[in-house]
Amino acid sequence: MRPDENTLTWQKSSRSGGEGGNCVEVARLTAGVAVRDSKDTDGPVLRFVSTDWVAFLTALGSDGRVPG
Repeated sequence: MRPDENTLTWQKSSRSGGEGGNCVEVARLTAGVAVRDSKDTDGPVLRFVSTDWVAFLTALGSDGRVPG
């Protein structure tokens, strides 16, 4: 984990269940967002620039599911 990731404010997805299943957490960065697995908070963190994050969310659509 990068040193600055310890100071990020992580938010769990509003679509995550309360049972601790498949959850992601997102934190705002100066120029984008960071995403991690809430079950493995010391694991890898994906970083997206703002335009790529918006494109990803747009591709998911309003129901939050990957098309196809």
